[in-house]
Amino acid sequence: MTTYAARPVPTAVLAELRAADDAGSVPVPYADAEGGAPLRCCLRLSVPGERIALVSYAPLRRWAAETGAEPGAYDEQGPVFVHAEECGGPAPSGTYPFERVGALRTVRRYDAGGRIVGGRLLELPEVPREGFDGAFAEAFADPAVALVHVRAVEYGCFQFEVRRP
Repeated sequence: MTTYAARPVPTAVLAELRAADDAGSVPVPYADAEGGAPLRCCLRLSVPGERIALVSYAPLRRWAAETGAEPGAYDEQGPVFVHAEECGGPAPSGTYPFERVGALRTVRRYDAGGRIVGGRLLELPEVPREGFDGAFAEAFADPAVALVHVRAVEYGCFQFEVRRP
């Protein structure tokens, strides 16, 4: 069982992104021929034939709008895959999303103002949950850390968010 809660892109935000993403573009849904796209709406990999869309998402900007933070230059947007239509969100799994032994992740820490206050590179160990739990415990040991973003190193894509418990 995971110690921290991985958060998907919120349902209301997904509805907005499916109409126009955070770059102002209208998404173009398609049938995923191969599967394996990391879906940020339900925190699982797509299966062949599912209708998905690649959208631009600004997770820190969205969080800042919710909390009143001012991330300034730390505001980033980038591509994420989502289902083309509402999917119901993640199913309970007891694992963190997109776990793959040996995968490299950046665990980036933000304070309540939306500024980066640290981060670390994480290579997922034989038991990925233990690697994530350790990285999140280390991050939240700093009282200044309000939330953590996990990103894939190879593409820099946002994977999921964890907030202070």
